[in-house]
Amino acid sequence: MPTLALTPLRTACLTLLTSLGAASSQAQTPAPATPAAPAAPVVQTADTPAAEPAVKPDAKPDAKGAPTTSTAAPAGTQRVEITGGREIDTELRRRSTAAKIVVGRDEISKYGDASVGELLKRLPGVTIQGQPGRGGAIRMRGLGSGYTQILLDGERVQGGLSLDTIDPDQVERIEIIRAPTAETGARAIGGTINIITREGFVKRLNDLRLSTGLEQGRAQPGFSWSRDDKLGELDYNVALSAFKDNRSNASTIQTESADTDRTERLSSVDHRQGLHLTGRLQLKPVEGQSLMLMPLVIYSEGDTRRQSTFDAPVLGTLPYESSMGSTDWRFSLVRLNGQWRLPVGDGRLEVRGGAGQAGNASHTLRTELLTSGSKINYDDAVDATERSLNLNAKYSSLLEGDHQLVMGAELDSARRTETREQLVDGVAVANEFGNDLRARSLRSALYAQDEWQVNPNWGAYAGLRWEGISTTGGSASDERSNRSSVWTPLLHAVWKPDPKGRDQVRISLTRSYRSPGLSSLVGATWRSKGDNSQTNPDRAGNPDLKPEMATGIDLALERYLVGSGMLSVNLFHRQITDLMRTVVSLTPQADGSQRWVSKMDNVGDAITQGVELEAKFKLSDVDADLPGVELRSNASIFRSRVKQVPGPDNRLDQQPGGTLNLGADYKLPGVPLTVGGNVNWTPGYTTRLSETQYLTQNTKRVFDAYAMWQLNTTTRVRLSASNLMPRGTESISEVDGETATTLASSHVNWRLQLEMKL
Repeated sequence: MPTLALTPLRTACLTLLTSLGAASSQAQTPAPATPAAPAAPVVQTADTPAAEPAVKPDAKPDAKGAPTTSTAAPAGTQRVEITGGREIDTELRRRSTAAKIVVGRDEISKYGDASVGELLKRLPGVTIQGQPGRGGAIRMRGLGSGYTQILLDGERVQGGLSLDTIDPDQVERIEIIRAPTAETGARAIGGTINIITREGFVKRLNDLRLSTGLEQGRAQPGFSWSRDDKLGELDYNVALSAFKDNRSNASTIQTESADTDRTERLSSVDHRQGLHLTGRLQLKPVEGQSLMLMPLVIYSEGDTRRQSTFDAPVLGTLPYESSMGSTDWRFSLVRLNGQWRLPVGDGRLEVRGGAGQAGNASHTLRTELLTSGSKINYDDAVDATERSLNLNAKYSSLLEGDHQLVMGAELDSARRTETREQLVDGVAVANEFGNDLRARSLRSALYAQDEWQVNPNWGAYAGLRWEGISTTGGSASDERSNRSSVWTPLLHAVWKPDPKGRDQVRISLTRSYRSPGLSSLVGATWRSKGDNSQTNPDRAGNPDLKPEMATGIDLALERYLVGSGMLSVNLFHRQITDLMRTVVSLTPQADGSQRWVSKMDNVGDAITQGVELEAKFKLSDVDADLPGVELRSNASIFRSRVKQVPGPDNRLDQQPGGTLNLGADYKLPGVPLTVGGNVNWTPGYTTRLSETQYLTQNTKRVFDAYAMWQLNTTTRVRLSASNLMPRGTESISEVDGETATTLASSHVNWRLQLEMKL
């Protein structure tokens, strides 16, 4: 290992921090050492193969909770203290034994995205459902709902919270963990995305961002404000954002069968506004202890006004001539998390807990004008509340041989109550479960993990996690319970052919699972509007759903380049049992009739596998004569097969054949202007859900670009555009010979931002 002379100490410390790739540093310079005492402390460099050391209980934490490294010098010499700052993203990734991607503040703020979802779509293996340029549900490895574990500050996202409501300015970093770990949890067949909001005090910040978006001439104003400061012994961070959206939509639905051929034209206008408040309050009452409170408040509301008309039918009759409707909705989430860290024995104990409540209410009115001149009026109301409590304890200790032992216990409770009322011409629609529905879950977990450096070439991680899950769904008169337990052994290893080199190989053997959401366990039936048909079925829950289980292997090859560049190849394979899938079937009703009903059920086994490629580097790091253009690219290929469904196209729901991103950023020399762009491409695909049920989605292409002008050291202006060269979407649903084709338009979204440091 390299050594540093004590004199001049400041120069030596700065050299050390540069070799570590630290984003910021602070070196304390004592009085010069006497010539008679030239002893030097031994310091580990970034290329040293040892794993990142566990925090010793007597280490003094810095403002971020990271330890201050102290190097003891022989008697008669000065004591050296080095306080580390934020490391670059690729260095954090390289030093992790489990495969993960770290996205820091620089990358988060680069494009001026309006939502976290828009930001995530550029990352390896991540796909976004929904219209181009508007965000949507976040997926890893193309897998559908529930396969990706979404965490907010290490806690599962609660009560239907959409990441589109989170402003990127409130995010400190994003961690993408490709294979599950005992500590983060095993409900992650596809992987885990952990979104970490602005952390505690590092330096005084008072940032303000004012923005306005524009889509089809409709304004979308917004602002965000973040402040980091100290108040006596209290470190605090407060982040506040607000937004207002105004968007229009247009689409057509063509329905075809042996006796039907008709086209419906739909249009709507959406209004949405909201407020998002997060905070971190940290107090260090005594040496080695810290107490943190993290409040979270989210509120959003909106309305949609829609209408539709039919073209003259080519074949068959119309279900109605035209319709008009409106939906008013609101969402609220209030949560308080707490964390207490303290030294216990030779290790550290961390206790976390939280309580929250989420509310989601909507009221829909719809009138259908029939060809006979009469009308049908629908009145639907839903009011759902989800309450959650959690308590977690984790003990970590550094043992002999650099073993980092972590043990923990978790207890989570969630309860959902839901009131539904559906009226047709003022008459309540019969429901076998009634209108007052509820579902609850109780989850307990125990885990242990050990991470250690086997030798200079090998680092290893072994973990074991047990979870017990109890769910109940239905109504007061008819409740159904479901209990299960899951053992998930987890093994990760990293091998470096040359301990001082920049190449490494990762391998992970894991077991993970996917549990049904509480809303899927409520066994009520929600009637479809208009004619009940294969492509317009009723929707129903299923209290008897069992969780999916998956056994997986991940293999990755990584090469870290000069600066923050890297190349990687990642392969994965998952074998799934008790696959949950939504299936449409003709179902007998209480009155003796039959209706088409869409319901999630356990249908059998499946496999999914793929390869993820990534490359990013700066041209000037490759050749000093080239411009300093930062290039980013990633490409993924996905394959899956459901064994109980005949092929071809018997893939998993919503999984495309792959995804591709190409991007570049360049700061113009001599001018305070930075420009960049990114192309995101997802190929079209067809999914066969059963012998007679298919879904087809067309190719999705999104081109984003931005230009950022630095007016002075505290102010900059950014112009960005999402979905340049817009392209409409096409989706086709086919069930038992009836096909519904939906065509929807998409548009460019412009955004102008003023960013100031006050």
